[in-house]
Amino acid sequence: MKRKLTLKLIAKELGVSISTVSKALRDSPEISEETREKIKAYAKLYNYKPNNIALSLKNRRTNTIGVIIPQIVHHFFTTVISGIEQEARDRNYNVIICLSNNGFDKEVENMELLANGSTDGFILSISKETMLKEDYHHLNEVIEQGMPVVMFDRVVEGISCDRVLIDDKAGAKKGVSHMIRTGCRKIGIITSEDYISVGRLRTEGYLDALDDYGIAANDNLILKLDNIDDLTEESKKRIEDFVTKNDLDGIFTVNEFFAVHATRVLTKLGKRIPEDVSIVCFTDGQLSENMIPSLTAVSQHGEEMGRKAASILIEKLEREDSETAPYDTAYIDTSLVERESTRKLNR
Repeated sequence: MKRKLTLKLIAKELGVSISTVSKALRDSPEISEETREKIKAYAKLYNYKPNNIALSLKNRRTNTIGVIIPQIVHHFFTTVISGIEQEARDRNYNVIICLSNNGFDKEVENMELLANGSTDGFILSISKETMLKEDYHHLNEVIEQGMPVVMFDRVVEGISCDRVLIDDKAGAKKGVSHMIRTGCRKIGIITSEDYISVGRLRTEGYLDALDDYGIAANDNLILKLDNIDDLTEESKKRIEDFVTKNDLDGIFTVNEFFAVHATRVLTKLGKRIPEDVSIVCFTDGQLSENMIPSLTAVSQHGEEMGRKAASILIEKLEREDSETAPYDTAYIDTSLVERESTRKLNR
């Protein structure tokens, strides 16, 4: 059987990136004229056809939803997937799940694969590299051709689609305020670089909580890491240096991994939790629950988020006026799960 020509295959044959091929075929001025002509000539020679999404959607339905997530190591993403699958099953839809591994090219490749008649619509959380590059052409292309998209958790502005979010800013403020009310005054935050939307918003919530209680912000107590999905060796070293050099009485982290490693560092330093240092993290997963001491966490209610995202997408797919229906942003409430890593409030 003759293999279908894709952006990935063109990129491989010509020794360029998938992004370069996609931009060249759209006559993007970012790509040199020589490279554009070479790629377009190759595509024409081998009869490359872009995603025929519109025909697929008009002529038949697959009753299948495509889901693209950055990583699956997070408890949060596993709960979101569970919610999506439950809602889809209840509505007689199937689900195909792909991982971008936080890579732009992989995200584009997944979308191209699923958009060619395999699925009716997408639910996705944007990859770290896509946010860093600020290149969203692949999203706009599928939307322009009639395929609905619902973003969750990590979203970008300027894309014509629905969104399902938690209020990251309010959730962070809730966690930091709790530490302040229990007596913490020198609170550090371990977060991500600002181009990762959830990290930026959670940092803003941290700063708002300090401001509400009249505590001056200190840039030295803000550690921004170039990652949010796992714990690299570089991240471990930077967290260790941060915790060691700052005499903190509270630490807020944007995920469980950072909190667990900060706890290990504090234990090695002879610090008691929560008597000397309180810890609050985002994501109420198994790490938070089973850590010793167990960690107070901001719960994102991922299963509810997944159900909501799937419900919005299916409603869009089944509406006759879906192409003109307005786009909306739904918010899922967070809650604070108090455990052993924070002191008890005198209620």
